[in-house]
Amino acid sequence: MRPAIVTGLVFAVFSYNSTAIALDAEPITVGSKSFTESVVLGELVSHLVRNADATAIHKRGMGGTQVLWNALKNGDIDIYPEYTGTIAQEILSGQHIESMEDIHQAIADHGLRMTRPLGFNNTYAIGMKKSHADVLGIRTISDLRSHPDLRFGFSNEFMDRGDGWPSLKATYSLPHKDVNGLEHDLAYRGIDGGSIDAIDLYMTDADIPYYDLRVLQDDLSHFPAYHAVLLYRDDLEHQSPEIVTVFKLLEGHVSTAEMRQMNVDVKIEQQSETRVAAEFLQRKLGLSVVYREETMADRIVRTTREHLILVSISLFAAILIALPLGIIAARRPVMGQAILGTVGIIQTIPALALLVFMIPLLGIGVPAAIAALFLYSLLPIVRNTYTGLHDISPPMRESAEALGLPAGVRLRKVELPLASRSILAGIKTSAVINVGFATLGAFIAAGGYGESILTGIRLDNMSLILQGAIPAAVLALLVQGFFELLERVAVPKGLRLAR
Repeated sequence: MRPAIVTGLVFAVFSYNSTAIALDAEPITVGSKSFTESVVLGELVSHLVRNADATAIHKRGMGGTQVLWNALKNGDIDIYPEYTGTIAQEILSGQHIESMEDIHQAIADHGLRMTRPLGFNNTYAIGMKKSHADVLGIRTISDLRSHPDLRFGFSNEFMDRGDGWPSLKATYSLPHKDVNGLEHDLAYRGIDGGSIDAIDLYMTDADIPYYDLRVLQDDLSHFPAYHAVLLYRDDLEHQSPEIVTVFKLLEGHVSTAEMRQMNVDVKIEQQSETRVAAEFLQRKLGLSVVYREETMADRIVRTTREHLILVSISLFAAILIALPLGIIAARRPVMGQAILGTVGIIQTIPALALLVFMIPLLGIGVPAAIAALFLYSLLPIVRNTYTGLHDISPPMRESAEALGLPAGVRLRKVELPLASRSILAGIKTSAVINVGFATLGAFIAAGGYGESILTGIRLDNMSLILQGAIPAAVLALLVQGFFELLERVAVPKGLRLAR
């Protein structure tokens, strides 16, 4: 009886500890889009979650609407800030959404929930430089029809979304042809430099007064209301109801003026989103938020670690797979052409598209980025392995065969050493490409040096851009130098002397 009791107590303690560990190991993952306001809202939520003694991970600047929406449905994130107009016009387009109740019901069908509005309406708008608009006499969007030669620069998402350029063009019968998509933050630089005449705006953008822009009147009421809300997974209500209660404190407490000021503090005053969000919660809700701002050294160390993880794992996996594929391609000509053709086709896929293709399979973040990097690393190694083996002179092959060496021994002792220079050159090329391509992993919240670069572009902060660009360049040089040293060890001395 006593052993059974002891066993039961041990099991109970173990179960309790396991449960506690499991709970600690499941933080609340907050997502945000790739513009300043969304990141600030994500920081507000993250602070509130941490203030409730829970762990929060904020995946900043993950991308556009569909990326965040799918990540939320798939469980890659638990909550992210969104806008009612985007939900009705883009996410749930075609479902005839007419009221807030319709939105609540429609997203509930996806296993999601939505808070009440946070307090501000960040609707879309069209803007021009005041000086230019005054010269042309433009005050409304309808006035644009009289100037078909104007150059428009809209954010990439606005170019395709249901309430964006296509429907705006139809509503106002706009005849303009010079319309291009680009990053939202770069559009402001374009209009300030004179290369663009009109851009799309968010009404709480800090850049509107900074660049002295005129918001054109939406005289046909094309743009719907864009009340800021928080979308979150339904299971949070059951698993962490106290967390839901905490972030609902934001409902109705963020005015348009306050949101615009926070955007100004980040974008113009160059304060961190972490600090701005913490100070707002202190000022507005009386919450004392403990936070630590990341220094430049902290950021470089963290992004270096993340970048090395992306590059090392994907490159090692590519070497393991690409070397055998190159050997097969060299020994079996018919199969070899299929292999070379396949890896060649993969290489022609645009890097960003390849990253996006991985999201449905592996979700948002590091696994998808590593898979894309792995695929992108195959071609140089496969082709150079094939070329190195294929170009071995027939007399060398015949000599090895005359010695009676088995095929496997000939491969290890003769053919691979003779092809080693070519193989290492392929690995070196793949590694350098990998370092550069890994910066794009930041588009899907995989971290690395690209995070600093994208944040710098978003905030128009050259220092942040250089904190990502310079270490990436240095890492590429170090990788190349490492493989140069490795060549001295791996390549037979006779081949090195021949070179």
